[in-house]
Amino acid sequence: MAIIASAVGEPSTAGASTALPPSPRLTAPQGTLVLPNLDDDTRRCTLRPGDLDRLDVAVDTRLASCNDAADDIVNGPRDMADLTPVRLAPMKTTRHASGRISVPTEQGKYVRIFVRRAGTYVSLGSDGQLTASELRHGAQLAVEGRDIVRDPKRWNGRISLTLTVTKGQDARTAHLALHIAPVLLQNDLQRAQQVFAAAPGPGKGQPVEVPAATRQPGLWRQFADSLRKATRAAGMADRQLTFQKGTSQWWRDIWRQDIVEPAYVTRPTPNGPHTLRILLRSPNYWTSHDGRSASLRRAGRLLFRDLRGPDIGIVQQYTTHRDPNVDELLNFTGNIESLPPYDGFPHGRILYGSSAQRHPDPSFTRMLRAQGQQSPVVLDTSWLVVGHADETVHVLRADNARGWTLAVSDPRLAVDLLRRAQRAGEGGQRLFAGTEADLKPTIDEYLRMDATRGDNEYAARHLDEQLKVLLRATGLRPQDIIRLPVLYMGDEPGGGLPRRYIAASPALANGLSLSARDYAAPDPHGPRVTGHDLFREEAGRRLAAQGVRVRWVEDFSWAHMVGGEVHCATNALRDVP
Repeated sequence: MAIIASAVGEPSTAGASTALPPSPRLTAPQGTLVLPNLDDDTRRCTLRPGDLDRLDVAVDTRLASCNDAADDIVNGPRDMADLTPVRLAPMKTTRHASGRISVPTEQGKYVRIFVRRAGTYVSLGSDGQLTASELRHGAQLAVEGRDIVRDPKRWNGRISLTLTVTKGQDARTAHLALHIAPVLLQNDLQRAQQVFAAAPGPGKGQPVEVPAATRQPGLWRQFADSLRKATRAAGMADRQLTFQKGTSQWWRDIWRQDIVEPAYVTRPTPNGPHTLRILLRSPNYWTSHDGRSASLRRAGRLLFRDLRGPDIGIVQQYTTHRDPNVDELLNFTGNIESLPPYDGFPHGRILYGSSAQRHPDPSFTRMLRAQGQQSPVVLDTSWLVVGHADETVHVLRADNARGWTLAVSDPRLAVDLLRRAQRAGEGGQRLFAGTEADLKPTIDEYLRMDATRGDNEYAARHLDEQLKVLLRATGLRPQDIIRLPVLYMGDEPGGGLPRRYIAASPALANGLSLSARDYAAPDPHGPRVTGHDLFREEAGRRLAAQGVRVRWVEDFSWAHMVGGEVHCATNALRDVP
């Protein structure tokens, strides 16, 4: 974390005189961290009719600009708690002295200072003038952060308060250094407080906003009922699972993981840490077919409707002019994950997929790095059709010294299970039986096809490279890793383009952690041998060995067949440590 000790002003030696006593003094009794006050404590920010569907970036700008830091008043007692107190000690001065609180010009738009007058906190405004009475008797100030750090070259989060007290030609100064609280990503070991997913709504439409979607998702009720069963089994109340109805063309964007990455900021107080959630909206920037209008991903506006409020703010960071290798699929926030704390990284680390050929909006990843607390681990996900970090790796608890490990996709394990079943005379058993899959090959048929195409071995080699990066970054050992059976298939891009891969069987690492021990995984629908699903049984055994309880969710038609899994179709706000 940033420094939390109070800073004390020292007197200037310039113009020393008995006319002004020395040592004006500013202190921060609760520490020098300042929260970016981006929530809406009085719920005054609302959507206008048509906001969810309008293809107009002005809508996104207006929605993001409404927050408690956007005005110069304190919006009630909850808002007061979001400010950092500063105290001006009484000075033995005459009535003719004047005082001014200021910050450097370049910091002015990032901070606001309030003073308590007649029992109410009022903004000092741009001149920062204090009264002679406030100098003599002391003053209670409060500092409001107006934004997070986005680009350190523009602002690095430092707030430099200067108190200047003058009388005639005599002057004294005091300084206090504060710092905006860094935004920290939550991780999957933190218990889910609120889970949300999409629900069908009225209307139909074409999947113009989500390139990965090739068909309309179906069998929502099976998905919803099994997810509800999973959350209940994890000890969650029904009110902690919400299904959102979105735009009129709801089905083109069911990916709740991909519209936002939940994070938080926190500062110490005498009553314990005070925390605000900061929801990082995906930097997807869509243009209309005719190129005349554009907006951010419209499903992201649901965050303003359903989540923004007391202690929950939303940040948008994106660019409209991008280099040709910025891929909208990698801008989905399912591509932004985090590792829990471990030696050398007390707040954990960010994890995301990127390569020279396919990468997210650099202004978004620059913002993540600018927080300075969770240095990123970057994986090459360019070989995947969708290209998200959550497709192949997931943090899970483990019975080891650090308390966690990684679950990863393993196509070699999946193929080996099929070969074992074939040798046992079960080659006629079908994959994906009982689902809406277009193809339901037998084990024999699938192994012949894979021997010809080599998709699983190609995918495994890419996964080997990802695992090398992860082991080197985390210090985990190969034997610590939980390998889960997943089959892959490659596309046929043509034109000399490289083949990309997607999970042919539900990707078991692409699930939702409900608690450190409860994991909602997609039902793999592997071939059944002696009445048992080969993939489900193998995954359950490996996860149980680390104390993880699997809660199976039926997502085959709702998510898997349109390019995602349980994790992609859900999101969670988690306990903050």
